[in-house]
Amino acid sequence: MIQVEHLVKRFGEFTAVDDISFEVRRGEIFAFLGPNGAGKTTTIKMLTTLARPTSGTVEIDGLDPNGSSHEVRKRFGIVFQDPSLDGDLTAYENMELHGVLYHVPRKVRVERIEQLLRLFELWERGNQQVKLFSGGMKRRLEIARGLLHTPKILFLDEPTLGLDPQTRNQLWTQVKHLNQSEGVTVFLTTHYMDEADRVAQRIAVIDHGKIVAQGSPQELKQQTSRDSLEEAFLALTGSTIRDEAASSTDQMRQFGKLWGNRR
Repeated sequence: MIQVEHLVKRFGEFTAVDDISFEVRRGEIFAFLGPNGAGKTTTIKMLTTLARPTSGTVEIDGLDPNGSSHEVRKRFGIVFQDPSLDGDLTAYENMELHGVLYHVPRKVRVERIEQLLRLFELWERGNQQVKLFSGGMKRRLEIARGLLHTPKILFLDEPTLGLDPQTRNQLWTQVKHLNQSEGVTVFLTTHYMDEADRVAQRIAVIDHGKIVAQGSPQELKQQTSRDSLEEAFLALTGSTIRDEAASSTDQMRQFGKLWGNRR
């Protein structure tokens, strides 16, 4: 479903993504893990048509995101780290707007909205303004919205950040149900290693822009002779605390150049 070959993204002298290659199989849950500033978000931007690679190739369901961006966007849903809901609209209105933008036929749209709001336990709150929702409810609504147009791929960038364990567990149960029942391919990033260990069939670990390991959770533990995925992750990426301020500066620099290039 996703094929990445020798992908590179540079911003001046800074190399954010450095010659990475991996594939995501159709219908699997794939975790893309790495420390802050490792290149995860930049990679997702290239996969989802928001940034052009410096070199290398990407295929999404057999299509080039740069040459066929409109067709590629039809094939995926995405939930970014930062909230993107309209708080003044109701849950139903947020879903309805998304369906209209993606040209989902009205009859299909109505049925699909109810199906997803019920699945994510939001149907009874469908007519309530989103600004009154808890963080967990908003996250569930964003994922439901991302699935409204029946995408083949769902990108989840830190979807459970800041959520309590019960909400995290419920959310992944619902995502796994859709993965199994509809065959949607899931590409996720998370800093919660227990989540990746529990839900991902395969994992790629990126650090300093390079892929340092790939395999199933069990294979990564075996490769590093560690008992847990968290210990394996630390063995692969080191235990030194990363400079989050520096990472944020790099990300802001990247965003500014991306925005300038798209104007």
